Amino acid sequence: MSHRIRRFTAADQPAMIAFAEQLPEHDLLFLGRDLKHPRVVAAWVEAMTQGYIDGLVAEEDGTLVGTAALVCDPLGWSAHVGEVRLLVTPTRRGAGVGRDLLEGIYVIARDRGLTKLIANMTPDQIGSVMLFESLGFRAEALLRDHVRDREGVFHDLAVLSADITRDSSPLEND
Repeated sequence: MSHRIRRFTAADQPAMIAFAEQLPEHDLLFLGRDLKHPRVVAAWVEAMTQGYIDGLVAEEDGTLVGTAALVCDPLGWSAHVGEVRLLVTPTRRGAGVGRDLLEGIYVIARDRGLTKLIANMTPDQIGSVMLFESLGFRAEALLRDHVRDREGVFHDLAVLSADITRDSSPLEND
């Protein structure tokens, strides 16, 4: 199956909620907010209009199979840093969807003049850690018991980062 990467738009809100419903709850822990709630997705759209978030989606046959967001605070002390949030439906993992979305985020980050990217995930998300590391991210911190799931179980949060100004960045020659 072939996927298409495009910008996330306000019209994608119902499809985004349907996409989030397919994801294991554990995948959503690093987001900070529950993507299954319409208000959270609506806030995402509002943040896009204000310049705080850029979003991409991966689509196959009219269905969302992945999404990536680049979250920035252009008014903050770390305006040069963007946080990457990447989600891919379990049935499409390992098919290049996440890599294509992450490469798209690199392009947006460079266009915005960012110099550093960070990503949060639970350390047991081995596939995600490996994907991010293959594109230049490195472990920077481990926050113990930083997120709590609906059952009250605590999980560690790994923070990875990438300096996207280095010559070793994966898209330097694109």
